Amino acid sequence: MAGKNNALQKPVNLTPELENVVGKGPMTRAQVTSKVWDHIKANNLQDSKDKRMINPDAKLGAVIGNDQISMFKMTGAVSKHMS
Repeated sequence: MAGKNNALQKPVNLTPELENVVGKGPMTRAQVTSKVWDHIKANNLQDSKDKRMINPDAKLGAVIGNDQISMFKMTGAVSKHMS
């Protein structure tokens, strides 16, 4: 795998809304995903009954919307804030 042009390892630019959640970019997609999950866990944003569902706070809501979202759809919503 080393030496291949892996999309997860390519640095991307972030919108200001996403930078409020994960910190200053650019960073790789893998780093963004990890930092979004750090934010979710630190702020207890996973639904207590269904851990696959995320209840966004104000910061994360600016990126993915304020409605509850599944972790699978969340990835797509976050990727719209990367270029």
